[in-house]
Amino acid sequence: MSIIKYVPRSLDRFNWDRILDHFFDNSGFAGETRSPAVDIHEDDSGYHMDVELPGLTEKDVEVKVENGVLSIASRKDEKKDEKKEGYVRRERRVYDFCRSFTLPDSADADGIGATFKNGLLSVSIPKAPASKPKMIEVKTN
Repeated sequence: MSIIKYVPRSLDRFNWDRILDHFFDNSGFAGETRSPAVDIHEDDSGYHMDVELPGLTEKDVEVKVENGVLSIASRKDEKKDEKKEGYVRRERRVYDFCRSFTLPDSADADGIGATFKNGLLSVSIPKAPASKPKMIEVKTN
């Protein structure tokens, strides 16, 4: 015998599990997520990260390295007051996140640099000199 979840016919058009899960997921207001999109790629010189942070400025972002972990964090409070005849409307919203990345052994933590322009944080993580491939010239006798 198997157990089957009963869904009344009048309610079968809705996926109630999805609706309730929305209240407990990692999304914010109007579909904004609390973790920004991050693109990471590697080349011969090092690792490069592009973090999308629309609506933030360089003053809103904190980038730090500690014990081989690179952390990118932000907290921004928005408050809006509207006073009109007969009522006051106050809205508050907090946008915060923290993303942490374990640096590979080949990364040079002392050489990490970051730039911010038009809502895009670019982090450059150079490779340590010892980890770069060394070309050896092959000679003939």
